Amino acid sequence: QEELVESGGGLVQSGGSLRLSCAASRRAFRGDRMGWYRQAPGKERELVASISNDGVRNYADSVKGRATISRDNAKNTVYLQMSALKPEDSGVYYCNARTVVNVEGAIVEVWGQGTLVTVSS
Repeated sequence: QEELVESGGGLVQSGGSLRLSCAASRRAFRGDRMGWYRQAPGKERELVASISNDGVRNYADSVKGRATISRDNAKNTVYLQMSALKPEDSGVYYCNARTVVNVEGAIVEVWGQGTLVTVSS
């Protein structure tokens, strides 16, 4: 059974908006932080936005002011709302659940399968 399932990707015109959803297992959602990463062809995966289990949000500089991450605790779902999309926002977007598992700070991460976002110019 998949622990993280993304949806909402697709083809969007430059300047448009979209909302990605990540349906999580109860175990994954109870981690310390949920995040959205993206990976463009030939580039490393990068963090786009994250939200902790107490609601603290962080954003990559490249999406600040254009992205909002939120979580629905009743549905075990995390969302990423993006607007004013640019071609450089294109890539595979991955949902991530992160949990610190011991006092030394060891981390366990779970990844979704990814959803493709293509922004046309």
